[in-house]
Amino acid sequence: MKMIRIQTTAISVLVTTALMLSACGGGSGIGSAGNVTPTEPSAKNQSAPAASAPTEISIMTTFYSPEPPDENNSIIKEIEKRTNTKLKVSWLSPNNYNEKMNVTLASGDMPDLMLISDPFAPVIRRAAAQGAFWDVTSMYKNFPKLNDFPKEAWEFTKMEDGKNYGIPRVRPVDGGGFPYIRKDWLDKLGLPVPQTMDEMYTAWKAFTNNDPDGNGKADTFGFAANVETNGMGALGWVESVFNQTNGDWKVVDGKLTNINVLQGTRDALVYLNNAYKDKLIPEDFAILKPSQSRDMVKAGKAGMYTDTPEGAWEPTAELRKTDPKADMLPLTAINGFTYKDSGFFGMYAVNKKVPEAKLKTILAFLDYGASDEAWDLVSYGLKDVHYTEKDGNKVFTEKGTKELVTQGAFKQLFYKNDKYQRAIRNGMADDYLERNKKIIDERSKISKPNISVGLYSETALTAGSELSKKIQDIKTKVIFNKEPIGAWDEFVKKLQTDADFQKMSKEMNDSYQKRSAK
Repeated sequence: MKMIRIQTTAISVLVTTALMLSACGGGSGIGSAGNVTPTEPSAKNQSAPAASAPTEISIMTTFYSPEPPDENNSIIKEIEKRTNTKLKVSWLSPNNYNEKMNVTLASGDMPDLMLISDPFAPVIRRAAAQGAFWDVTSMYKNFPKLNDFPKEAWEFTKMEDGKNYGIPRVRPVDGGGFPYIRKDWLDKLGLPVPQTMDEMYTAWKAFTNNDPDGNGKADTFGFAANVETNGMGALGWVESVFNQTNGDWKVVDGKLTNINVLQGTRDALVYLNNAYKDKLIPEDFAILKPSQSRDMVKAGKAGMYTDTPEGAWEPTAELRKTDPKADMLPLTAINGFTYKDSGFFGMYAVNKKVPEAKLKTILAFLDYGASDEAWDLVSYGLKDVHYTEKDGNKVFTEKGTKELVTQGAFKQLFYKNDKYQRAIRNGMADDYLERNKKIIDERSKISKPNISVGLYSETALTAGSELSKKIQDIKTKVIFNKEPIGAWDEFVKKLQTDADFQKMSKEMNDSYQKRSAK
């Protein structure tokens, strides 16, 4: 398999002068508590002034790699060297990150820098209103890479008061999570790539019943489904396709309408209930964790899951160890629908207890993390240590293969703004990369944004979480065949008369109209 052809960039030992000028007013490196190390002395100087001590930064974040980096990982050491920092990173599993984040916030003992997976969760809105985080609205524009993030990323992470209480964990607006499918299984079974939900169901049935892996056993599923306690999880795209909308709200007759009262959501539940009864999704989908669903795909036990185009390479690479023809194809659209993202995947909040000088150092650290140099480091490591170059290709060494297995962790912390970042992953075959780019280009022509991102409802802060759990509980029971679809119909009737639901709908519409009038 041919490795990715990458144009290498010159690696600077220190953070660029421009970055530091914007951060601290001069110098050539990130210094302690926001100060900078002096520039290199001229030959006439008898001695160089002492460099400032590294700034200690405590960080809480997550990882999507097989394992998190340990403190001796040489990539971390190189990041520290280039940014003049000493990092204390708590890498937490995505399976329980939100729970641990909430516990940390409640304790009042926050790290300097914390990943906020959902900037609009009630607990985060309350924490921001209570002064737990630094307001960076007037500061991020002084950092060139942060300022270059998509406009949507900064606009959609503002709180009701119009301020930014975090730095977006930047992501491209196209190429986000959407279903991918075993193209080699489709080919083997003589099926086309699904374009509609009917064709999707046909593929799921064939994946389940027609022995696509050829082992003579009925041990495969159409889709490695899982849900959450307060949302549809990996099945959310099914609702979106049936409703032809991105998110929980859709404009109907000029007003925002919650998708749970729409016919499309009912149709999605019927569809998924049929899939459950036909054994096309795992029987224990209601208790599966995302990591378990991914493991099912990587083990060749399911023909479909959801992820970014580059994320679909991970199971492909794993499967090709035993089946060279394995191919997870990211789908362009289903029923003509696909998502457009808001330019961020959570945000990083800075503890308000951090002194302002150190805040600037942290912003400079994140600004460096969005640079080409930092991206090259976390993607490929160090030349002649983690990779060697041959005919313009980066070929990974044994150390590179070992240490960069954690790039799914590093890229939760450092990420640059690039349209095709969701197309490429370490070790990906050239043809797979080029196909991913074309898919992203095609998605960008039809993708639909989530119009409700950033809208504010006070009721959602107080009652939204519990309401979401009740809604998801009945959805799961209907899919799970514990309740008939009639139970959902009755639930929707009551939901429409629920005082909290009505108030939340009014507040969302008021916020939508207010934003639309600008």
